[in-house]
Amino acid sequence: PEYHRQSPSNSQESLTKMQLPPGYHLELLVSEPIIREPVVTVFDGNGRMYVAEMRSYMQDADANGEKDPISRVSLHWSSKGDGVYDKHTVFVDNMVLPRMILPLKDSVLIQETFTGDVYEYRDTNNDGVADTKTLFHKFDLPRDNNLEHQPSGLVWAADNWIYSTYNAVRIRWTPKGVITESTAPNRGQWGMSQDNYGKTWVTLAGSDIGPINFQQPVVYGAFTSPNEEAPGYRDVYPLVGLYDAQPGMRYVRPEDGTLNHTTSAAGIDIYRGDRLPADLVGDLLYGEPVGRLVRRTKIEVRDGITQIRNAYDKSEFIRSADPYFRPVNLVTAPDGTIYITDMYRGIIQQGNWTRPGSYLRGKIDQYGLGDKINGGRIWRLVHDSAKPGPQPHMLDETPAQLVEHLSHPNGWWRDTAQKLIILSQDKSVVPALQALARTSPSPLARIHAIWTLEGLDALEATLVREKFKDTDSHVRVAAIRASETLYKGGQTALAADIITQCSDKNADVAIQGLLTANLLKIPQVTPLIAQDSTGHPSAGVKEITSQLLRSLAENFGPQFTAAQRTQLEKGHTIFLQLCFACHGQDGKGTPYDPKLAPPPGTSATSTQQANVTRATTLAPPLAGSATATGLRAGPILAVLHGLSGPVGGKTYDAQMVPLGGNEDEWIAAVLSYVRNSFGNQASLISAQDVAAVRAANPGRKTPWTLAELSTRLPQPVGNRDAWKFTSNRGVPGGDAAVVATPD
Repeated sequence: PEYHRQSPSNSQESLTKMQLPPGYHLELLVSEPIIREPVVTVFDGNGRMYVAEMRSYMQDADANGEKDPISRVSLHWSSKGDGVYDKHTVFVDNMVLPRMILPLKDSVLIQETFTGDVYEYRDTNNDGVADTKTLFHKFDLPRDNNLEHQPSGLVWAADNWIYSTYNAVRIRWTPKGVITESTAPNRGQWGMSQDNYGKTWVTLAGSDIGPINFQQPVVYGAFTSPNEEAPGYRDVYPLVGLYDAQPGMRYVRPEDGTLNHTTSAAGIDIYRGDRLPADLVGDLLYGEPVGRLVRRTKIEVRDGITQIRNAYDKSEFIRSADPYFRPVNLVTAPDGTIYITDMYRGIIQQGNWTRPGSYLRGKIDQYGLGDKINGGRIWRLVHDSAKPGPQPHMLDETPAQLVEHLSHPNGWWRDTAQKLIILSQDKSVVPALQALARTSPSPLARIHAIWTLEGLDALEATLVREKFKDTDSHVRVAAIRASETLYKGGQTALAADIITQCSDKNADVAIQGLLTANLLKIPQVTPLIAQDSTGHPSAGVKEITSQLLRSLAENFGPQFTAAQRTQLEKGHTIFLQLCFACHGQDGKGTPYDPKLAPPPGTSATSTQQANVTRATTLAPPLAGSATATGLRAGPILAVLHGLSGPVGGKTYDAQMVPLGGNEDEWIAAVLSYVRNSFGNQASLISAQDVAAVRAANPGRKTPWTLAELSTRLPQPVGNRDAWKFTSNRGVPGGDAAVVATPD
């Protein structure tokens, strides 16, 4: 009751409601009205801070005006270099929900929502406002009507490739233009980070998982391991009890209304700074905005297998009693601390899940959450043991000066120096980099030197072979990964050296050798993988090789033509990017934690609350689904406009959202994959099929129910391959227009 329509706190009042470990404190850097609805915070080489502001995000519970071009990327800096952000400009205005920012040298990459276009912006007269805009890259990605199911990130990783969530590709700046390579789908949602060794980390909020696919770098595959999460890892411990979790009562503790399970893990950061306690370095942190908290995760690697656990017993790193505290992004800052992007608002769920009649809409109206908009704060996390570090001036430094920063204790400095040296393409620093790779006492400096040489196209096989024998296993792993560029460039004699690394006594090195050999398709690797899957003493090697063998065995059969296999493979990638979160990798539906199931006989007043007919998976199974495998118009309509309501007499928490914003080929590919996977066998769907169904239903604005779909589809007569169209069923153009062609 004390939270009912509570007035928002000013920043000082909000601070009094924060709970942190002893010695830690938050400092306010920038807040409303200077910024509003902030979602991303990043820095250029001089420490200037760029903030993406989604000013049209959920301005009411119906998401009215969501696509209005009123959002922006703002720029903030300290004129005195003392960490006080006293200068502010609007770098780019009139945008549609900007979601990704990556500063380069004299330019900044930005991507907006509902488009795959990444633009490069420049401020040519140094007034803090961009005045030129050019297309940098165009992603082929879902352009649906749900802003949550779209990419985030743009992280320039240690391997000099740029990664993002959702996209099953990585992109790379080169002096001749942008190039791309395929990766496994990382399945991340909002936010991306990398650790000290260049492995990217993501979280998946869509099926309430948290960190996902973190066993190995995603370019080699999406690997998991049994028990990679400590027991109870997904349990969360907030202070605010508003009962306002989108899945309803089963995700809140009935005794106090607090969230009991992660449901919106977002804005991940691996802390790599130097101005907070040393025991925080390497820990994974992410915001849980529904819980108004920040989770701190300990990462432990044993025998090639990574496990994560909550750093606190039934508590959290940071949690607030302020119901409007919404931490959506965290980042290691140039000053060695952590900056927390707090959207500071009432509603934190996209409009597909706040419709009238939904459980969450009831809570929004009850507590007046829709009244709090246009807030936003950037907090600095500090500790009594150290003051924030100095402001960088890397954009004004020479490549030779930048080389010195590759040994800096703050990972942000190392990353940024490496990126700027590569963008300069100044090879006068090659001797200094070679010396650093050979003689630096810091393994991290040696790793950055190797990758900087690789990015300058100056890495030599001689140095790589030396580093294969480095005393530090992480350096050996980096050398193996960097050797891939040389191998692709024609230095195939490295194959024998790479194969040798597969027998390294260190499990991480042996795994990397196998992953690299498999990626490069070195002929000797397949029997070696098979041998190590049973004979290697390392549990991690056995786990990874067994998954490699399964992936090698996966293929679509000879009954499909080459063009059809290409379509099915594209559909497989789309499914793993988006659909698996609710429907499960095996198509049987993603189960939720059994302890979250409501007890039998629990009464409910809403279909979103606990009741005995609730399904035990987030979404209906696709394996054996009559809707998925039936007449082609059925699944097409469901994907175009969404599907709501009970399925098979069961209520599911994950509603099928409209995906009609995607191209016809995209929809055809993923549906064809679903209809021919998980034991399903049905005809493929073409782009022409999708186009015909789309044209026959131009005015549909709301999701279908199964009952409605049944009235839109012609019924089979006789065997399933002989369809007889007997009526128009009130559809313009008749049944043929709805279905396009009979099965």
